[in-house]
Amino acid sequence: MRKAAFALRAFNVETSKAMDVASDPRIGLMRLLWWQEAIDKIYSSKSIEQPVAQALASVISDHKISKGWLKRSVEARINDARRDPNDIPNSISELEKYAEDTVSTLLYTTLQSGGIRSTAADHAASHIGKASGLLLLLRSLPYHASKSRQGSYIPIEVALKHGLLVKEGGRSYVQLESREGSLSDAVFEMASVANAHLEKARQLAGTVPVEARPVLLPSVPAQVLLDTLRKVEFNVFDPRLSRGILGVPPLWYQMKVKWHSWRRKY
Repeated sequence: MRKAAFALRAFNVETSKAMDVASDPRIGLMRLLWWQEAIDKIYSSKSIEQPVAQALASVISDHKISKGWLKRSVEARINDARRDPNDIPNSISELEKYAEDTVSTLLYTTLQSGGIRSTAADHAASHIGKASGLLLLLRSLPYHASKSRQGSYIPIEVALKHGLLVKEGGRSYVQLESREGSLSDAVFEMASVANAHLEKARQLAGTVPVEARPVLLPSVPAQVLLDTLRKVEFNVFDPRLSRGILGVPPLWYQMKVKWHSWRRKY
């Protein structure tokens, strides 16, 4: 599955960074729309002169990857790119869906590449993807705040509960300037949802085929990030979050992943 995993992750990098590397949001959106069209071309056996697209086409040809998962991933990012910066998600469940569409689909397609058909593995992948996606959105809050997308990934239901929702001039936004107390409580609430997903995924471990477990190793970095958030008391602006890899020394991180891999655990 390694060749497929690299190609699928390269595709994920291309689409996840499209809006960040573009000097103009419209250019980023055009890149995502290009990928949407590229997937259609690949499944129509049309050649594309782009290295990642070529690698993806080879994997799709070899492993019969479902077009629906790839399209779902790109379309979720397109919808997010088209979202007005002042358009705040209503609930955590909306963010969970976005996380599944963009992260879980990567695990679903990797499982497919290995010919693994297991309901338990799919369910575990769904939970791990949701947890990873939610935690990455939390980690990215300072970045999005710097881009004037004020707290756009803290949903209204959470912001209201913790007094972070501000209404001004006919618009609403989530206030991130208060870096202690209420913001940390909001982050804790969302991180708790991610933690619940990781626990549910691990409860399925006994029924997940051994060959599927390496695909589910992204639960390890998700747990590392969750542990670091606990250490900094859920203050997403704490500089310790950006040290090393997800707040831990690189060697320690590598050993943690290797240990789980060697024990066939996730």
